[in-house]
Amino acid sequence: MPDQQRNASARILVVDDQSDVREALQMLLKFADYTMTGASSPEEALALLEREHYAAALVDMNYSRDTTSGAEGLALIARINALRPTLPVIAMTAWANIELAVEAMRVGATDFIEKPWQNARVLGVLEMRIPAERRRSGERHSLAQDLLDGTDAGFIAESAAMRRLMDDLARVTDSDASVLLLGENGTGKSLIAQRLHRGSSRRDKAFVRVDIGGLTPTLFEAELFGHVRGAYTDARQDRAGRFELADGGTLFLDEIGNLPSEQQPKLLRAIEDGEFERLGSSRTRRVDVRIIAATNADLDAEVAAGRFRRDLLYRLNTFQARVPPLVERRDDILPLAHHYLALACRRYRRPLPTLGNEVEQALLGYAWPGNVRELAHAMERAALLGGEGRLSAADLRLHAAAPMPAHERPQLERMRLDEAEAMLLRAALEQHQGNLQRAADQLGITRQSLYRRLEKHGLRGDDAD
Repeated sequence: MPDQQRNASARILVVDDQSDVREALQMLLKFADYTMTGASSPEEALALLEREHYAAALVDMNYSRDTTSGAEGLALIARINALRPTLPVIAMTAWANIELAVEAMRVGATDFIEKPWQNARVLGVLEMRIPAERRRSGERHSLAQDLLDGTDAGFIAESAAMRRLMDDLARVTDSDASVLLLGENGTGKSLIAQRLHRGSSRRDKAFVRVDIGGLTPTLFEAELFGHVRGAYTDARQDRAGRFELADGGTLFLDEIGNLPSEQQPKLLRAIEDGEFERLGSSRTRRVDVRIIAATNADLDAEVAAGRFRRDLLYRLNTFQARVPPLVERRDDILPLAHHYLALACRRYRRPLPTLGNEVEQALLGYAWPGNVRELAHAMERAALLGGEGRLSAADLRLHAAAPMPAHERPQLERMRLDEAEAMLLRAALEQHQGNLQRAADQLGITRQSLYRRLEKHGLRGDDAD
């Protein structure tokens, strides 16, 4: 019988053939307010994934007593990735060599934990890999996250703005040029980064994502460059960093605009020379990685203000592309809405309703501050709340944020990016009465990232729960 606690917290699947490992993790996860389901074999894990949905999976790499190759774990990760493309899969093993770690990332793992594990490391990885709203509610990924951070399904580029972007990206896809993706939250920058990787000659190597906005300064070096045993109190064994895991492949630096100034020289050297040292080591290591970075910040303004290094920006933006907001992709709105609605109806086993003229006009007239992610959320909600036959505009539940009046759109287009960002921050704070966590959720950013943006613009929130 699987080990399971029944509560409303996020559910974690732990796959390990040793009962003492499952029991130890169950105690740790219960303490951190997660619900755990245990599986003792790959077959049991896959059966559970067919029936239930989880926020993350911790997967052991070996299940046969006489096997230490990791082949069983690699096969399981690949099958989980095919079955649940957006599920964060964290590999667990005693990492004897970097090749196994890289291979796990290549077949679909998003992170790894060494055995014997450090409790803080386990909880830190889960904190980083599971979005805040899923940790609180225990619910599965939304359709928006599935489509923006998962596969190519639903990637629609019929508008002139998106066709121009795709044409530009096609010219640099199969190259090693660094790419900087600019655009608002929810526009699909992560998905485009993955498309660039899959279209390149590095497609058979790992695509490694780092959420710069989610890294604390104390974790930065260890996460990006790794550490050696004894580098700090809890460093009980050597561990590879993201640059090593991405060797030969692509390293995606998300929210690069949030990189603290004191860490920028270290990243610059690694990108410029392909060289770095693990934390606590004097041995220089070399890697070959392609860098793709993304941000919603105005890096030129950050450089002018002295908060971002000009030479680092030059290394990141060999090719720079702006991902347009949904309000500039008018021809994509209805095709995307139809696709997300159909996908949600299949998922929830609901009959597919039609979109009448009233609904289409509501979709086209809305400002979509959350962009494609917000649209996917709206259609998922409509699939659940709408009746059979024809959806009404009320089923979209767009009244929480009023559509932008047409006469205000030209004014917004004349704004600088930092002015528009400040406007959105103020609107989110006002809508949620100063509650920072709810404002961050609406804006699609982490609470830590919201703090930094509020400080930059001199804004305050009440932080009320």
